[in-house]
Amino acid sequence: MTTDTLARPARPRPAPITLTPGAERRIADLIAKAPGPVAGVRLSTPKRGCSGLAYSIDYVETAKPGDEAIETPSGTLFVDGGSLLYLIGSVMDWREDDFTAGFVFENPNAKGSCGCGESFTV
Repeated sequence: MTTDTLARPARPRPAPITLTPGAERRIADLIAKAPGPVAGVRLSTPKRGCSGLAYSIDYVETAKPGDEAIETPSGTLFVDGGSLLYLIGSVMDWREDDFTAGFVFENPNAKGSCGCGESFTV
């Protein structure tokens, strides 16, 4: 290696997931209405549902080791370290209509999902 290689600054790594403006607004709303002081919200993929994994959003008081922090204009979204591989390349959106409201994920890693859309498999 040359000294030029060692002196070159590292490129910033892209976020593992992309948030739409709707998702950013909803995260801001969640953080603003938190029941106490929070550092942000955490996205994880616990094992549950018909297909094996589900998306879960919870309040975060402090980051856990391995969490990936995604800074948004409205607050921080922490992605659980154990869930990163399942979520890389995903787009997170917030959608509302007359009957439902919720986060919607376009996940290129998902190989299938249950009929109700609550869980997925990789």
